[in-house]
Amino acid sequence: MTADPRGEAPGGGRYGEAVFRPELAGEGERTDLGALAYDDVTMARLRALGAGPGWRCLDLGAGTGTVSRRLLDEAGVASVLAVDRDVRFLGGRSLPDRPPPEPGLDVLEADITAPDFAPGRFRLVHARFVLMHLPERDRLIAALAELVEPGGVLVLSDAVDLTSDRAPGTPYSVAMRAMWQGLRATIGTDATSAPSYPHRLREAGLVRVAAEIHVPPLLPGSPISRFWADTWERSRAAMLATGLVDDAALDAAVRYLGSDECAALSAGMLTAWGWKPGGAPAQGPGSRGE
Repeated sequence: MTADPRGEAPGGGRYGEAVFRPELAGEGERTDLGALAYDDVTMARLRALGAGPGWRCLDLGAGTGTVSRRLLDEAGVASVLAVDRDVRFLGGRSLPDRPPPEPGLDVLEADITAPDFAPGRFRLVHARFVLMHLPERDRLIAALAELVEPGGVLVLSDAVDLTSDRAPGTPYSVAMRAMWQGLRATIGTDATSAPSYPHRLREAGLVRVAAEIHVPPLLPGSPISRFWADTWERSRAAMLATGLVDDAALDAAVRYLGSDECAALSAGMLTAWGWKPGGAPAQGPGSRGE
């Protein structure tokens, strides 16, 4: 669930620098926990949209490469270009615990907000938990639509905060509110923008636009519960700076998340997609978005 964090927050911070630094021990494992929570849903949607043999795919903010590799291994796509600002978890750098890129997988270390980012055109352009960390997300949606070949599809997934003011004041909801506020102040994260993505995709000239949302269950020891506990620890300083939590409250939230007493909603993952007009009709079951 690593982002491809480009751009700066009002305070000047960037994902991977101010928080979630990839060189710190355990960051790859935290990213993999997020992948365990969401990859099956992501792959089901991509395959329903028709991803399969012959498709050239672009996976932005590819993290540890789980989606990129599953597109090759399970969907049988022709190729995947996996892009991240730091590719150490993609096999793009020598690491003993990470496999090298496999046939069909190319790795590119790049900043997607750079004016000269132009890796070509693809049948599938996919970005998950990327745009939410980028202040210029609206401009980037239009730019990413330009990377889709005629007849291809742009798929965007981002988090949606479900800890509204009406949610019960549990230790979990208190911690999540502090996390979102702290990350917004530190690196510009916005967990409220994803519901606008269908409209932005239409503005970018895409058609047959649709969206769905998935909320994984919070169960003791589950990948998503472990992901949030680790995320809170790695963003502790930003959370404490909000004044909404102190160390004791954050520790209590971690205990609550891992207990049978936890009764709360995780952040949802909203996925929106749209097709580039023209080209050959997409093939495969659900390729029109069913």
